[in-house]
Amino acid sequence: MRPPSRRKGDGDVSVDEILGQVLRNAVWERLDLLTELANEADAPSLLSVARSELPRLTEGWRALLAAHEPDEKGNCPECSGRWRQQKSPCSVWRAAYEHLVAGGLAPRPARHLRSAPVTPPVTRSRRGVIARAH
Repeated sequence: MRPPSRRKGDGDVSVDEILGQVLRNAVWERLDLLTELANEADAPSLLSVARSELPRLTEGWRALLAAHEPDEKGNCPECSGRWRQQKSPCSVWRAAYEHLVAGGLAPRPARHLRSAPVTPPVTRSRRGVIARAH
């Protein structure tokens, strides 16, 4: 049975696609807000935001990393497929290392453990303009 859909433009869009887009937009907007606060808030406001958001962000990272914890064979259960196993560290663990640890002074992993160069993240402004960060 086909999932419900809504007409949009010249094609069908499933409810799951709509909900997925709503979820993604909400996350991007939250990240934009936090970036704006980090760049523009006064010290007392920034301290308040840090106290409320840092625990939420660290718990989010912990949950994401727990889902990508390698199994007994050393494979990532989330990134592995039925026919192709993804050895750990997967891209989620590499991104976590890059963003949380390697921000400057941390040693880089051995060359054979490094992934392809990370492209700058895409940022979305509140007005919907997409820009590549440098």
